[in-house]
Amino acid sequence: MFLTLRKVRGILLVLLLVGSVVVSLLINRSESVVTQQVSQMPHPKPSIVIVPGGFFDGTSWQHVISLLQQDSYTVTAVQNPLISLPDDIATTKRVIDAQHGPVVVVGHSYGGDVITAAAANNPQVKALIYVSAFAPEPDESISQLNGKYPPPLISTALVTDTADFLYVDRKKFHEVLAQDIPTVKAQVLAATQKHAAKAVFAQAVDSAAWQSIPSWYLVTQGDGVINSELQRFIAKRIGAKTTEIKSSHLSYISHPREVANLIIKAASSAVK
Repeated sequence: MFLTLRKVRGILLVLLLVGSVVVSLLINRSESVVTQQVSQMPHPKPSIVIVPGGFFDGTSWQHVISLLQQDSYTVTAVQNPLISLPDDIATTKRVIDAQHGPVVVVGHSYGGDVITAAAANNPQVKALIYVSAFAPEPDESISQLNGKYPPPLISTALVTDTADFLYVDRKKFHEVLAQDIPTVKAQVLAATQKHAAKAVFAQAVDSAAWQSIPSWYLVTQGDGVINSELQRFIAKRIGAKTTEIKSSHLSYISHPREVANLIIKAASSAVK
């Protein structure tokens, strides 16, 4: 039985309609799969910028840096001149601005003072980590913060050179800064310590990044440089997620894994 031209056209129309529906379903399914795959992709890891304390350069962080690099983080340690607080803030800002994507900034001791101002108003910075560090308010200096509690042990160990730069007496270095570090290593740290201009500890920051950026704080309970009670006061004031550890001031040398884990935890939280 022969099909009429009208029936042939009808059949073709039905086939075209069915084909268009199938194609549409396949496209939607493909888009859904792609969207699901994108949503399941891990977030890129933030870069880590580390700002050492007043008497140390970036190489003192080598143990923590290697652990972070093993976990595929890009890490940069800032080498500050320690001539003035504004100079160190400017140097740190340049390093932060040179990073690609989100950034987590770590400050130790005086380095906390620096990151407090250097990271302010920077949308790249997703988290601040203070490792037994100062975190002043705007127009507040380290000297003012130290004045809130009894003077730490380091106050009896500082020496001034002829240019009014401070350093730690080598004979007292191990006892004050590094009592949980082997003597030989502490002697090397004492020999390689940087001298810091006395003025940097009296200069105040003009802004405070912790007022708008999530913060973490590591309190060191055996600290001879920053009173542990002062550390707790700072951590509470800035609303930081706080961890405590039995350590000297140089926890990143004596307990590198614990410090690295804290940084990784903060970095992971920052990019969720």
